[in-house]
Amino acid sequence: MKLIRHGGSGRESPGVILPGGRMVDASNEFREYDEGFFACGGLDSLRSWVADGCPGGFELPTDVRLGSPIARPSKLVCVGKNYADHAKEFGGGMPDEPVLFMKATTACCGPFDEVILPAGCKNLDYEVELAVVIGRTTKNIKEAEAMGSIAGYTVMCDYSERAWQKERCGQWVKGKSADTFAPLGPYLVTTDNLTDPQSLCLWTKVNGEKRQNGWSGDMTFSVAFLVSYISQFMTLLPGDVIATGTPAGVGMGMKPPRFLSAGDQVELGIEGIGIMRQRVIPEG
Repeated sequence: MKLIRHGGSGRESPGVILPGGRMVDASNEFREYDEGFFACGGLDSLRSWVADGCPGGFELPTDVRLGSPIARPSKLVCVGKNYADHAKEFGGGMPDEPVLFMKATTACCGPFDEVILPAGCKNLDYEVELAVVIGRTTKNIKEAEAMGSIAGYTVMCDYSERAWQKERCGQWVKGKSADTFAPLGPYLVTTDNLTDPQSLCLWTKVNGEKRQNGWSGDMTFSVAFLVSYISQFMTLLPGDVIATGTPAGVGMGMKPPRFLSAGDQVELGIEGIGIMRQRVIPEG
């Protein structure tokens, strides 16, 4: 299945994309795609509702705004330097264990929303990432069992202010957490529709120029390993998001660096999931 959330920012309603592409509202049957939905068997109920013909649902217009397919998660956990080519352009060698950091969940937004260039931001950068959505409470799970904890996958762009990330002291979270710095979407694709997360092409274009072109099979640490590893350090709750890292081609890695400016358009996608697009606008 493909899950969507639609409507105005902060007022989104749940929906689903049917085979053939029709978008149907599901708000008469389901309140939200959030922790409670996944924890209480919401995906199975949604499948049954779709199989019954979506009673009470109505078709959505093709131009409806899409929000993040997940209501604000309890955690947005990110993995750094998980592709060797990106680790090289970022500087330093490959880590022995996954590098983890957090983004504020207030950074989440829709897949086609504008990205706001904060006041004082001069080094805005992009990173296409495969995002894993957790489907059940997960703690200290074995790698061999970790895939059973996943509800599905979506696309995330990990926007960063590189100077704030690297030069403002402390953890990376300062450069990662501004509003609109974590667009998600366009859909949540469930695991029955996407069975192998290590066989996906992922790419980014800036103003039509392809900058990133990678393959999820090049991850140093696989999706299953990451879910298991992260669950050693924190309890993952249903609806939590893990961003699994990015391939080479980010603006910071170019010589000279090529950061984003107001007016730039970023398009990115992952095979089997979908395409997102954001335009950079100045704050205010």
